[in-house]
Amino acid sequence: MDAEQADAVVWRNRALVLFDRVAVPVAVCDVYGQVVLANPAMAAECGTTPGRLRGRHVLELFRPQEAGQVERIAEALRLRHRSRYQVSVCWRAPGGAERHGELTADPVSDSVEETPALLVMLRVLGERPAPEPEPVRVTDTERQVLALLAGGATTARAARELGLTRDGVTYHLRRLSARWGATNRTELVARAYAMGVLATGVWPPEPGRGAETGTGTGTGSE
Repeated sequence: MDAEQADAVVWRNRALVLFDRVAVPVAVCDVYGQVVLANPAMAAECGTTPGRLRGRHVLELFRPQEAGQVERIAEALRLRHRSRYQVSVCWRAPGGAERHGELTADPVSDSVEETPALLVMLRVLGERPAPEPEPVRVTDTERQVLALLAGGATTARAARELGLTRDGVTYHLRRLSARWGATNRTELVARAYAMGVLATGVWPPEPGRGAETGTGTGTGSE
């Protein structure tokens, strides 16, 4: 390696260190928008690490607000225009907030003839807080069925204790399964604990504070 090549390697390494330390979210993409290199600040906006962004399309990570902007930029790049391009985008931040901002793409290459890469910088302009989760809605009858189920009760025993028919208990379990996307009773109980419908660390099982309850009938006619 001659002195000129050695100097190039040194300056490239220094540039990479600076790239990683800069606080502005920055990425290098190929001309098609695939991420080749991203700094930690850019990865943080996506809730991941720089290595996991490699190969992702930048417009999948940050949604364009106007499709026409992207089409005009793509056409300009095909014609090898080297202007600075800006795209208004929005994305979901790691904490759940909806952010909006602007992507700026600068074509960069060593020569005019060479196919350029894109130096992409993200500017955050604002955000809307993540929506508050809706309370989990269960009826009095449903929470009683869940509590008995969590305590090991069979359908017959739950029916006796609640004054229902066996079909009535099955009806409530089917409704809960459909509402929560549960495939079996074990999953129903697990989801009830996860959503706060049943209190943790309590025996026998009883409703948790996260449940919003209402009135329910003793049959399947709610």
